[in-house]
Amino acid sequence: MNADEIKKRLVAILGPERVNTDDATLEKYSKDMTEAPEARPGFVVFPQTTEEVAAIVKLANEAKLPLTPRVAGTNLGGLTIPSPGGCVIDLTQMNRVLEVNPSERYAIIEPGVTFEGIKKHLDENRYDLVIGYPLSPPWTSVVANCLLDGLGNLSFRYGTMAEWINGIEAVLPTGEVIRAGSCALSPLWFNRAPMPDLVGLFVSWQGTTGIVTKMAVQLWPRRAERLRTFIMFYTWKEAFEMLARFARYNIYDDIGGLSWVTSKLLFKIEKPGPKDPNEPIFFLYLDISAEDKEELNLKIKMMNRELERGRDQGMQIESPMDVKTLTSINPDFDKFAEFPTYLDFLIETKGRGLTWVGTYGPVNRLAEGAEKCEKIMWAHGFPPTLVIRPMKGGHYAVLRCITIFDRSDPEDRKRAAAVNAALCDQVLELGYIPYKAPAWAVRKFLPRLDQGYLHTLQRIKDLLDPNGIMNPGKWLLGTEELKQALKTRE
Repeated sequence: MNADEIKKRLVAILGPERVNTDDATLEKYSKDMTEAPEARPGFVVFPQTTEEVAAIVKLANEAKLPLTPRVAGTNLGGLTIPSPGGCVIDLTQMNRVLEVNPSERYAIIEPGVTFEGIKKHLDENRYDLVIGYPLSPPWTSVVANCLLDGLGNLSFRYGTMAEWINGIEAVLPTGEVIRAGSCALSPLWFNRAPMPDLVGLFVSWQGTTGIVTKMAVQLWPRRAERLRTFIMFYTWKEAFEMLARFARYNIYDDIGGLSWVTSKLLFKIEKPGPKDPNEPIFFLYLDISAEDKEELNLKIKMMNRELERGRDQGMQIESPMDVKTLTSINPDFDKFAEFPTYLDFLIETKGRGLTWVGTYGPVNRLAEGAEKCEKIMWAHGFPPTLVIRPMKGGHYAVLRCITIFDRSDPEDRKRAAAVNAALCDQVLELGYIPYKAPAWAVRKFLPRLDQGYLHTLQRIKDLLDPNGIMNPGKWLLGTEELKQALKTRE
């Protein structure tokens, strides 16, 4: 089927205003913020219903047309860069909050619902409920972040956002529609258990197994009192020792930290130089919420008691500062006052290039990982912007290395790719695993991955997507490279 016939069929499904083939649109959808090479699609379409998505997928099977689902395109793994000549399915017009169930505390949403959008809906309708928010732009998709095992500011309590999914409706690569979770049997989308869990077929598969068109995501009660406070540390070892201690207490909503480079960026220093030895190396932040001031004050007392123990053991620990105090020093700290937030100092830079190696892994290797990743980033000429946080009560941790570069400079893009490769090698040696992993990172996984796991991934992909149309090449699924790797290891 040629391009003209495909366009004609797409227009019959969506109408001419929601099928785009003009140069400006195709150029926009050919790239993201990372160092990943561009690839120009042949079509960009904007469905508004599950039925329209299913019709597009059925046509794509007939035409052997590669499909790439996308919402904001803000992931930092090149996961929405399309196959050349393929079709981008932009889901931003599927942006309805379909239901909020206040008693079971979940919302049913479409993939175009953003974190800004769901917050507005909950606030305007006076639901006394909240969702966790990531440190990503407010226009990021809630559904996409859940499906990519992303995290939010309640992840210390509740784990990755994938664990917040109660159920889904999805269009399979064949065009069939499936529900998974309690909604497969019950009119209520209250949980994934006790059904056989098929939601996992769409989590971290990077759009290679289908397109989720509805999702029930968990919400939590809004607390009356809240405090976000920052504590400065001067060595990685002391910072992560205290982080591990705090993680033992069930009094925090969120625990995390930022390397010293972040504060320099907030002060508009584009390329921070080597750190002054007298400056702190790490800013630990703690989120505490409570039903009333008495509970809040008790939690603050427990926090201060642990800090005092650290000082008694010889640690150099500054007094906590809340966001209001920090904002009086630099108004830009107000970006950390409310979530979702827009961290313009990371995005609105020269060349607007942003990439990362973000990982999940062991808490007890954070200090070693941070020190080694810091050296690697300096060696490649990049200031070490690190984000670190314990997850799910401290059972594991996030170690994330962010690189800001000039995307318009080919040499800078090469340096960004080189530092990512070196960082990935290092974190894998320490037992960390990159999440939202691009294909180049998966390539580094192959020698380490369990053979049975690899075979099973490919079998599932072949079963669900017999024509190989769904986001080809992501996780290397369906590629000759992966097939050869499997044969080599037989």
